[in-house]
Amino acid sequence: MTPRFGVNYVPSGDWFYSWLAPRWDAIQRDLEAIAALGLDHVRVLPLWPVLQPNRTLIREEALADVRRVVQLAGDVGLGASVDVLQGHLSSFDFVPSWLSTWHRRNMFTDPECVAAQAALVGALHGAVADLPGFLGLTLGNEVNQFSSRPHPSPMRVTPDEAGAWLDTLLGAVPPDGRGLRVHAAYDALWYQDGHPFLPAHASRHGDVTAIHSWIFNGTAQHYGAMSPQSIRHAEYLIELSRAFATDPDRRVWLQEVGAPLNCLDESEAPEFCRRTVLAAAESPALWGVTWWCSHDVPRSLADFPDLEHSLGLFDERGEIKPIGKAFADVAGQVRAQWQSSAPAPRTTAVVIPDGADRAALAPGGAVFAAWMDAAERGDRPTLVLAGEDGGLRLLAPAPSGTPGVYNAVSDADKFPS
Repeated sequence: MTPRFGVNYVPSGDWFYSWLAPRWDAIQRDLEAIAALGLDHVRVLPLWPVLQPNRTLIREEALADVRRVVQLAGDVGLGASVDVLQGHLSSFDFVPSWLSTWHRRNMFTDPECVAAQAALVGALHGAVADLPGFLGLTLGNEVNQFSSRPHPSPMRVTPDEAGAWLDTLLGAVPPDGRGLRVHAAYDALWYQDGHPFLPAHASRHGDVTAIHSWIFNGTAQHYGAMSPQSIRHAEYLIELSRAFATDPDRRVWLQEVGAPLNCLDESEAPEFCRRTVLAAAESPALWGVTWWCSHDVPRSLADFPDLEHSLGLFDERGEIKPIGKAFADVAGQVRAQWQSSAPAPRTTAVVIPDGADRAALAPGGAVFAAWMDAAERGDRPTLVLAGEDGGLRLLAPAPSGTPGVYNAVSDADKFPS
């Protein structure tokens, strides 16, 4: 199946605050511009407190607004995936008041709160699943960041409790076969020792594995923004996720990837985009690529990290940027390549040793280094857990004890004080 290519939809003008009072003419223009690039889908991210301001109140008006956005996307030929618990966006938390301050409760473990979230999952599915362009639901945007450091007030959860939370919410989608059931995590799940959400959660829960690839996690700072390690970071995460999957045919959705100008020069962004997508498309498991994001955050909005004002394919006036043209071009190139011949299966694998900690998987770690070395030799490596070779030619990882660089800079970057 040829990969899909789309964009995380950030409404122009009012950013995600537009969910408070959608400007339908502007949303229509945004979606038409996205479709004109030749992209085939958007990821829609409504705000959780707007959808569910009280634990027992799901606003029908807000569900209708989400439905209308999905309809408008379909009208211009775009599929739409919808997130449920938003959650966290661009350094801001949007947690309903019934989970915070005087009413503070744990979203992962409190039975009443989990039931309320499950009700929202079911209601949102019911509001949009009959639409022809509906692609599925994602539980929320990097919701795992609420569970552990570096969040300033984490809602603590054990790995078993995290798995139960995922099962409950994914199970709240009716078994009608309409759309994918997905959850998404930022890369602490793969790289941070002690983080309660585990690689197995990402690779074994839901219908596809969603990965979010950002090189400001220490990769660019350690190796260089245009280094092979940065260009191939998304490809590495795709292959790393496959090591923990029990289904050998499980697809992987590169649900977020972007060109952050706190690491890259603006002139480098289009080439970074092109080379990153081409590398990711070398994985036969790729379901699709959804770029972050559609539109730059307007400079008139305050308190955003500076890079958030530059991540769009379109600028804040709605003009296509060089990176937008680059993404559209490389999407067409990959589609043509896959229609001619999909990537061959990978026949070489780097072994993840028994007992390896997640620092070994992280940029700068032993497993990461071994995979990158093999990739640069042209081996097209995947990764496997020790004892699960599957007939592949196996490569030992680099010597244990290689220091990882994850979290050296990314926590301050991603969660500014």
